[in-house]
Amino acid sequence: MENPNYLKINNLKITIFQAYLFWENIDKNLQNISLRLSSGVKEKTDLIVLPEMFNTGFSMNAKELAEEMDGKTMTWMADSAARYDCVVTGSLIIKENNNYYNRMIWMLPTGEYQHYDKRHLFGMGEEDKTYTSGQDKIVVELKGWKIRLAVCYDLRFPVWLRNNDPSYDVLLIVASWPDKRIPHWKALIPARAIENQSYVVAVNRVGHDGKEVYHSGHSMCIDAFGNTVYYKPEDEDLYTFSINYDDLIKIRRDFPFLKDADQFKLIN
Repeated sequence: MENPNYLKINNLKITIFQAYLFWENIDKNLQNISLRLSSGVKEKTDLIVLPEMFNTGFSMNAKELAEEMDGKTMTWMADSAARYDCVVTGSLIIKENNNYYNRMIWMLPTGEYQHYDKRHLFGMGEEDKTYTSGQDKIVVELKGWKIRLAVCYDLRFPVWLRNNDPSYDVLLIVASWPDKRIPHWKALIPARAIENQSYVVAVNRVGHDGKEVYHSGHSMCIDAFGNTVYYKPEDEDLYTFSINYDDLIKIRRDFPFLKDADQFKLIN
């Protein structure tokens, strides 16, 4: 039910950047993010989280925008992780084996990385006609914390995100979630936190995209009891906060709901 070494696990310091994204302009986005990080990261952090497709905006123009795994954005992520001595994460368009992926990168300061390919592709936006769906659940570890990676539309599918055993302590979601469906975003994030007894950290973008779709942010961190740790609507925001492992364990001890959860197998 819990990590036996939990008393040795420290708080996790997380920096989120709820960014305005320049439509399909990789260089300008990387320049803007670099500038904001250099002026805004004032203290040591463990993790910097960027939105979905942070270098392009949520685009279906994969043929022109996709990069290889040794491309400029991956290099930028590695350089940034090394500079701030922390993990940097967010998703971008990757071409691999003649397929395109909406791929979330988990970049370590050493230049090593793991990745998660978005499982649920947004059919209403024809994402499924451009990108290939990922098949693997990815849980990474940072300072003893187990962190489940997810991208935007995944938020709507609780079976995919079910926290059995539990297998993770934080559900980390990067998104490009439009303002017109923000009521769903605001309802689903606390629901995922409560039902999975985990923190949920969800980072959205702000501003209009190239199709005049408005994004209003509402990035947030919700704890396992449904309490708000961080919340920011509307404006571009770079903010650092901490989450507490002892608080998480106490909630799981006091309300041991997960032990009564249904057991099932997910059929791909």
